[in-house]
Amino acid sequence: MFNYSDVLETIDMVEREHLDIRTITMGISLLPCIRESAESTAKRVYDKVCSKAENIVKVADELSKEYGIPIVNKRVSVTPVSLICAAFPQKAPLLAKALDDAAKVVGIDFLGGYSALVHKGTADYEKQFIMSIPEALASTQKLCSSVNIGSSKSGINMDAVALMGDIIRQTASATADKDGFGCAKLVVFCNAVEDNPFMAGAFHGVGEGDTVINVGVSGPGVVQHAIEAIPEANLTDLSEMIKRTAFKITRAGQLIAKEAATRLNAQFGIVDLSLAPTPARGDSVAQILEEMGLESVGTHGTTACLAMLNDAVKKGGVMASSRVGGLSGAFIPVSEDIGMIEAAEKGNINLDKLEAMTAVCSVGLDMIALPGDTSAATISAIIADEAAIGMINNKTTAVRVIPVPGKGVGEEVNFGGLLGRAPIMAVHNQSSNKFIARGGLIPAPIHSNKN
Repeated sequence: MFNYSDVLETIDMVEREHLDIRTITMGISLLPCIRESAESTAKRVYDKVCSKAENIVKVADELSKEYGIPIVNKRVSVTPVSLICAAFPQKAPLLAKALDDAAKVVGIDFLGGYSALVHKGTADYEKQFIMSIPEALASTQKLCSSVNIGSSKSGINMDAVALMGDIIRQTASATADKDGFGCAKLVVFCNAVEDNPFMAGAFHGVGEGDTVINVGVSGPGVVQHAIEAIPEANLTDLSEMIKRTAFKITRAGQLIAKEAATRLNAQFGIVDLSLAPTPARGDSVAQILEEMGLESVGTHGTTACLAMLNDAVKKGGVMASSRVGGLSGAFIPVSEDIGMIEAAEKGNINLDKLEAMTAVCSVGLDMIALPGDTSAATISAIIADEAAIGMINNKTTAVRVIPVPGKGVGEEVNFGGLLGRAPIMAVHNQSSNKFIARGGLIPAPIHSNKN
């Protein structure tokens, strides 16, 4: 039962510290929608999404009012679409349109799952599907896409890595009038998870139930405020404070998730307790790291601070809920975090340091603007590096980069809203072409042999 102090603390978290439920995401299985033709399958897909998700926005708004906690995004994830259209991959854009139309009808912010899982090999139908991604993202508004190209058990599919470098370039070109915005809706994973509520990488795994509610909670401002309250604390005490704060944040998320699942006649899936920043000041993971004692994120000590933060958040969240899942940790998207944006503008952080940080935090190189002339091979090499970190460390890593057509280092791209703005970051000039052209499979590490 809440006491008076708990109520005041929660109000303070919401009003001054940017506590929110970042997303309620409904996962929907599309496997029962498969029919003999693309047209009939697309119709079934549209009908099912509209039927299952018709009340998600209404319920989220009701819960937000009842509990006084903002619910920022309402989203849907679906079974990887490459599986649904395996018999007619050349017509995958029909399903893309059906999903986008359904997303507009039910009023959600994004729909994820225009996805393919090719971590061990690429079937012909999967390759045809992947080739449709640029057109699908350019011709839709709410659709998001992801491709899993590696895992700790299977290794890294370097043929798929090479293909995705080219797909990202094509997507940027297809959305050049929007500064390559299509790439902001495309994620390349290693060790993708089946219950991720965050976009653009969410999809509904084949091991999940028919309809599932996953919630993503975010509270960078709450964590920063807690650290500010103990300015002289040593790192042990700091870690304890972060754990206690993560516990409170996660309990709020579980309450919302369970109630939403009940009202929407769905299973309660997981609470993802990731610290997901926004461009708003006071809602930044980078500023948390600076509050821990760094003059600027990116300087020496950044990786150590991030490792401690990520670990403490996970420990606090796991104690608060038996259904923690998704990605759960600290996100470091450059364009979506005011502290990261300012550090990049000053040259205090670069791609190499961001890559090092991804070894100890959630996800990977996220929302990073690159020069428009960055080659497909260089993008593929960036993906390969990040996938290697995920594969060796048995964790999820991802790449969401945007080669901005017609722009170069020193310029900026602004997508607005939660996607924010980003200075265009430099890449290495030396070629990786021969390495990427070799293709094949980078074998799984020896520690993957656990059976």
